[in-house]
Formats: sequence, structure tokens, C-alpha cells
Amino acid sequence: MQERSSVAELANSLKRELDRYSPGGKLPSSRALVERYRVSPVTVSRALAQLVAEGLVVTRPGSGAFRAHPRTDTRPAGDTSWQEVTLSADAAAEAVPRAVDASGVLVTLAVPPTGVVEFNGGYLHASLQPERAMAAALARAGRRPGAWSRPPIDGLPELREWFARSIGEPVGPADVLVTAGGQSALTTALRALAPPGSPVLVESPTYPGMLAIARAAGLRPVPVPLDADGVRPGLLAAAFRATGARVFVCQPLFQNPTGAVLTSERRPEVLRVAREAGAFVIEDDFARRLVHEDAGPLPRPLAADDHDGVVVHVSSLTKATSPSLRVGMLAARGPVLERLRAIHVVDTFFVPRPLQEAALELVGAPAWNRHLRAVTAELKVRRDTMTAALRLQLPHLALPHIPSGGYHLWLRLPDTVDESALVAAALRADVAVAPGRPYFSAEPTAGHIRLSFAGVAGVGEITEGVRRLRAAYEADAVTGGPGLPR
Repeated sequence: MQERSSVAELANSLKRELDRYSPGGKLPSSRALVERYRVSPVTVSRALAQLVAEGLVVTRPGSGAFRAHPRTDTRPAGDTSWQEVTLSADAAAEAVPRAVDASGVLVTLAVPPTGVVEFNGGYLHASLQPERAMAAALARAGRRPGAWSRPPIDGLPELREWFARSIGEPVGPADVLVTAGGQSALTTALRALAPPGSPVLVESPTYPGMLAIARAAGLRPVPVPLDADGVRPGLLAAAFRATGARVFVCQPLFQNPTGAVLTSERRPEVLRVAREAGAFVIEDDFARRLVHEDAGPLPRPLAADDHDGVVVHVSSLTKATSPSLRVGMLAARGPVLERLRAIHVVDTFFVPRPLQEAALELVGAPAWNRHLRAVTAELKVRRDTMTAALRLQLPHLALPHIPSGGYHLWLRLPDTVDESALVAAALRADVAVAPGRPYFSAEPTAGHIRLSFAGVAGVGEITEGVRRLRAAYEADAVTGGPGLPR
């Protein structure tokens, strides 16, 4: 985050100075900028690249950087209003409109402005990512024989073997497809298993990215409530009977956003209910490698207890490494695997071989287990820091469950607090939080916010972010009155 902030600050400083140069005028050399602003050559290079991308600067190899000439393009903007008619006409013919609200996804992907505490992130902060190990893995991968040749459609055999071992029997390498991350795997699974217009059962609340996938495919998400022990099998059975759905999507381990873990008593019940309904269970096992140090033994994936091909298993390396290491997997047994493979091939052909080779080098290196141990310890420290700060600064927010894995906390707001107003007030106070509404496929039971502790620089930023959130929480527009009791 420090490097990213330095690049943005330098780019802004250079923009302010551009008026000192006439169009075509030469800017100071990179060496001079390094000395003037006391930043690294990499920061200068990236800041100049940002100005080039914005059309403000041009670079000439061997000559330097120059202020760009003003654009003289005066072509009319055109009239795209016809698209509104066309898109609306298409939607009218669809059983379930495919118009998608991606706000719940974008809030976890957007980079907040400099100085804003990022409690809405969905990935590990750069300081928690195994950057050196990934760089070394990528370098080794590039030297592998055939590293740039076309890979097998299903993925590299060694990588499929590694993913299969992470699940356990009865899943084997032949049951695994390597995908471009978990989101891609979920997209393939939903398209393969549910025809457009059909219902799909989802946990309530649940991951907004999955809801967006379902709606983009023309599916109708139907919520099934969960509690601290995971989805409730009785309500799941009732939902299957009422809707005729043939797919249920769940996160049995450290569910997003609640952090719930499906209990050992409910796990066989969920599989039995789905089997009796003739339905598939899509298991999104996104957080298994984000366990906290005090979690204890983890339950096996549902796929490891499934002998009838009910479970389609999804997982990826992305959450535990970097948002750019988009390597994941689909695992399934029986005829459904061929349908998954066909859609996967049509959508992506295959995952680029250099990326697969790098992933294989990474997970096979001694640094991999060291990284996982470090993340396990650090996530616990961050969770405990955020929990303590919330109890001290914001005791009015209900924290019904403290998870032992994952990267966030799920907070219920008092009935007197407006969720949208709090999110907006928090951003004005320079802290970004995720609103709860996008996590519900129907009307929410109450106002909520989700706070991530993985995307910030450290525990000091967590404490400061909660302090800022307290200030936002006490704003009149949020509480509807003169602040909250202390």
C-alpha cells in the first residue's frame, strides 16, 4: 500500500507542475525526479506511466518524458440512447432479466483514494502476500521446458493432482479442471447446472459475486437462511420442495459474510437433502487456506464425504496469495464433469500455461507452507485487534459470531441506524466499509456492514479505522439524532 500511495502522490505532484512546461516541453529526468522527491526509480517510472496513460505525458526512448500536446479531436460524442431501447426489449422477453447490479462486487475490488482505510477489501494486503515466493516461482516457471506451449485443456496433470490431494478421496486428478480463479469456476458451475430462468438456492446472506453470476446467467436466487452452525437443513429441504430447484450454492467453511462453519451434524444432512431432491451442491471452499491460528482441526470438504457425485467443489489459490494469481479448480464426479468441461473450454479455452506452471512452482516450494503459517498467525492477530477495537469504540454494533478463519467480521446495526448513511459517512471519515444489502438476495433482516481486516497495512491501521468509523457512526445523518450514547 505504501508503494501504491507514493506512486499516486508523485503522479499528482507532477500533474500540478505540468503547467510550467509548454506542450512538447521536456520534463526533468527520472534521476532528477528521484532526487527531488526522494522516491525510488520504480515509483518514478510508475508515476510517469500513469500520466502517459492519462494522455498528459509522452515518453521517447533515450530522450525522456515530455508534456503531451493538447488533444484536438472534436468528433461528436455520438448518440447511444438507442441501446436503452434495445436492452430493455431484450429484458422483456427474458423469464429472469440478466441486468446485473455489480455494486457488491465492485466495492471489494475498487481501490480507495489515498489515505482511506480499506475495510472493504477482499484480498490480502501486499504485506501479507508471498511476493518474493511468487516472483521466484514465476521466474522458475518461465524456464521450464514448454512453459509457453499450449497446456492440456483440463490443466497441468501435476497441478490437478495437487488440487485433488487438497480435497482427499474419493476425488482424484481425473475429476479436476483447472480454472482461472474461483469466480470463473463458479460461473462455469452455475451455467452448467442451471438453465436460464430456473431457481438456484443460496445461503442468506451470501457472497455478492455469486449472486451477480446467477443473475447474469438469468437464474433466480432463492435465499435459505443460516445461523451460527451453517445452513439449516430443514429450511433447505423446504426450499427444494417449494421451488423445484436443482442447485444449492454454499460456503460450508468460514462462510462469507457471516464466518459460520457448517457443523458435523448438519453436513451429512445437507448432502442427504440434496441427494433426495436430485440436486447438486456447489461447494465454494474459498477460505480453507485463510484459517486462523486458534481454529483447531478443520472439517474436510463436503466433496470428501460425497460418494454419489452430489458435490461440485470450487476452490482457488487467489485468496491466500494475490488477486492476480487467478488459478482455481472445479472438481466433480460423474457425467456432470463433461458438461463442466465443455462450458469451461467454450468460455476460456484453457488457463495460460505460464500461470499454471508458476502456481505449481509456488505450492511445491518450502516457502509455501511458511507463507501459510505466517498468514494463519497474522489473521488471528488482526481479527483480535479489530474485535477489541469494536467492543471498545462501537459496542452498539452486534457481533454475533467471531470466526476462526476468513478475513472479515459481520456486524449487525441497531434498528435506529441507516446502513447507507453509515457507509457514506464512513467514507467521508476516510474509512471504506462494505454495506450489508448486496449480500442478501431478498429483503435483508436488518442493516449490516462487513469489515475486512486483511486488506489493511497492519494493526495500527485497524485501530485507526475503527476510530474513524466511530466518528462516522455518531453523525446526525446516520443516527437520526444528536449522536449515540457513549
